[in-house]
Amino acid sequence: MRTISYSLVAAAVLALPGLAAAQSPLRLADALAEADHRAFGNRQAAATAASDRARAALPLKGILPSARVEGGVVRTTDPIGAFGTTLRQRAVTPAAFDPARLNDPAPVNNMTGGLVLEVPVFNADALTGWRAARSAANASAAMADWTSVTTRAMVVRAYYGAVLAQETVAMLTQAQRAATAAVKQVESMVRQGVVTKADQLQATVRAGDVSAQLLSASNDATTARAQLALLLGRTEPGTLLLPTQLPTDSAVRAFAAQDTAGAETEGQRDDVRAAQLGTSAALADRQRAAATMLPRLNGYARYDYHSPTTLYAGKPNWTVGVMGSWSLFGGGSELADVAGADARARGARAGEEAARANARVEADAAKRLVTLTLQRLTLAAQAAAQSTEAHRLVEKRYAGGLATVAELLGAETAATGAALAHAAARFEVIDALAQYRKAVGADPGALARFDTLSPAASTGAAPAGATHEEPTR
Repeated sequence: MRTISYSLVAAAVLALPGLAAAQSPLRLADALAEADHRAFGNRQAAATAASDRARAALPLKGILPSARVEGGVVRTTDPIGAFGTTLRQRAVTPAAFDPARLNDPAPVNNMTGGLVLEVPVFNADALTGWRAARSAANASAAMADWTSVTTRAMVVRAYYGAVLAQETVAMLTQAQRAATAAVKQVESMVRQGVVTKADQLQATVRAGDVSAQLLSASNDATTARAQLALLLGRTEPGTLLLPTQLPTDSAVRAFAAQDTAGAETEGQRDDVRAAQLGTSAALADRQRAAATMLPRLNGYARYDYHSPTTLYAGKPNWTVGVMGSWSLFGGGSELADVAGADARARGARAGEEAARANARVEADAAKRLVTLTLQRLTLAAQAAAQSTEAHRLVEKRYAGGLATVAELLGAETAATGAALAHAAARFEVIDALAQYRKAVGADPGALARFDTLSPAASTGAAPAGATHEEPTR
């Protein structure tokens, strides 16, 4: 039995790496799909749009026919009510005309039942109100779509922000290893009398600074993953397995070159469309307010039953009629309604113009930002390459005794800082591309193309720009 148990344990241990490998990092496409359905803002906006869509059907009460069933029980000694009830029940006899009985009738029971049909013939305010409500519901749906687009842009930023945070942690972890190795080496060299105590202190300070940066970066990475989980609509952060690297410079540049040339023609922004529909709703509401001063015409039909003992019994009565009404003056409320609706229409028109102008400004600014971040990426890539080469040359000089520990530590610090700045510049381009697509009315989720363009993102490869350990002298 013990042999069998050991064999099972060994098999389980050997299977663990395979299970870990089977769990692949969360792709941006999957994160976007999750946010579309679970993000808190999206769900709230969708619920608001559904509520507005349901309210848009309320004015149909003044447009479509309605039918209802009535029933009730009445017991009365009112002279008119008692005689009328007897008459409705078809129970009038010559004795019913006795003056004493007419003046002081006995209690009469009546069980009534009715079928009522009401048919609106012309209600202009209901027709225009329904059109206004439909436009308002469509505007609410457009704003829900805009909320979804905004959320997708935020997901792109949060997703790659979390990836950047992890890449930063990886870089600083390697820098910490190098700094720790340098401290040990310098301590040994101090004991040999090759370098001074000041060199040891400088190396220790460098190691402490890297450790402090690593602590902050680790905290930032944890916060970034928690914020991404919250944005995805998760109530518990759980464990998010993300790629270890951002997409490469070439992948980012290729996407930017293709996207900035064609994204502007993909469609109209949903917030602008919502503003247009809001204007249509306000204009229709102004017509509704004016239509309240027009005559109304409605038809109706009734089928009534009257019985002293049973609902819907006895000989029925039917009634058909048409009712017209015209409110000539309601204390000035109609004029106030018209004035208010007219003011709201002017405000909606101004809001639509503002939305269009804002969309143009944001699109122009977003396009300039893409250009700017690409230029900064070029500079950051050059600085990272130059810092890495400078560090290599100082290492070589240090190994030959031509450079001091301070120079070597300075070159190491510059190389690490340049690598971090290079990764940050790459993230800024990705974020600028997402904001650009949002600004021109395109889908920020198109950046999910990086899921397949960046093969290193799902591997455990060391990040670019990693620092080197101190050489022996």
